[in-house]
Amino acid sequence: MSILFNKDTRVICQGITGSVGLFHSQKCREYAEECQPGVNVFVGGVTPGKGGTEVDGFPVFNTVEESIAATGANTSMIFVPPPFCADAIMEAADAGIELIVAITEGVPVLDMVRVERYLADKPVRLVGPNCPGVITPGVAKIGIMPGYIHTPGSIGVISK
Repeated sequence: MSILFNKDTRVICQGITGSVGLFHSQKCREYAEECQPGVNVFVGGVTPGKGGTEVDGFPVFNTVEESIAATGANTSMIFVPPPFCADAIMEAADAGIELIVAITEGVPVLDMVRVERYLADKPVRLVGPNCPGVITPGVAKIGIMPGYIHTPGSIGVISK
């Protein structure tokens, strides 16, 4: 059962041109393709200044807004350095992203206080920061957890 996302979700990775962002985007794409061949859940990435390029088949955009216009993205996985994570979250929310999964660890607490206030009146759900991500077993994953340890079922697990 899908709760936060399903096969129709379109995910971008903010920070996709960094080694960690690209690695986990590749793993997420592999898991989704393994579970549902032909279903394209991971549709691109964002790195300011690198728009118009491509990395391992992922188109790269300068802004989240550009990525939404080109791909129909509605979810963002964030792998940016801690000092920039708050701005990345707020950019995604302003662009209309519905689900933001911030994997980045070490985000300053006061930055997240500012983000929490900023998101209070916006139609967005934030998971993280400093989290392993979200998975719908047998459909797709957004994050760093290994997909093979999860199986579809009637319960959900939430970790701190």
